Amino acid sequence: MDAVVILAFDTSGPHVAVALLVGSECPVVVRNLARGQAEALVPEIETLLSANGANWTDLTAIGVGVGPGNFTGIRISVSAARGMGLGLGIPVIGVSAFDTTRQIAASQGPVTVPAPRDQVYLSLTSDGPPELVKAEEAPASVAARDFATAEHARAIAQIAKRRLATGVLTPAKPLYVKPADAAPARDAPPTIVDA
Repeated sequence: MDAVVILAFDTSGPHVAVALLVGSECPVVVRNLARGQAEALVPEIETLLSANGANWTDLTAIGVGVGPGNFTGIRISVSAARGMGLGLGIPVIGVSAFDTTRQIAASQGPVTVPAPRDQVYLSLTSDGPPELVKAEEAPASVAARDFATAEHARAIAQIAKRRLATGVLTPAKPLYVKPADAAPARDAPPTIVDA
């Protein structure tokens, strides 16, 4: 393949979404699942590559959804993208759900992304810090991430391609707006006795 080929994927929600941008064509595969994204990600990528006559060595760069969203899901996609990029010697470009929402909605204003417990992640500006707020507290004029998962995967690929062309390679690091729900164990660890 002679064109720029961007692989993009996201597992920040109950899904595995994979897009392959070659020229103006951008097929997308979305598999909805609450668990098992780590096991499903690479097979879905390989299926999409094969169906479009491409292979790993054709890739120019990888775009990856960095969140916000499910803590474990974000870590799955970001770590996979980093490993693939390192192995293939290609750049990995992080794209937030705020960025994709702004592109799809054609808006540079405030946007929200769904969060658990009737809350939303709110981004007032593209360079400002996001916050977690109750859904009813979000400004009424914001663009919300209620677009299809496939549209977000496609937008990740398009944004990654644009950033690659301009040299703005945003790092692929997780975007956590709130701390993980997991907490350290309350029980004291067992005493280790030397034999």
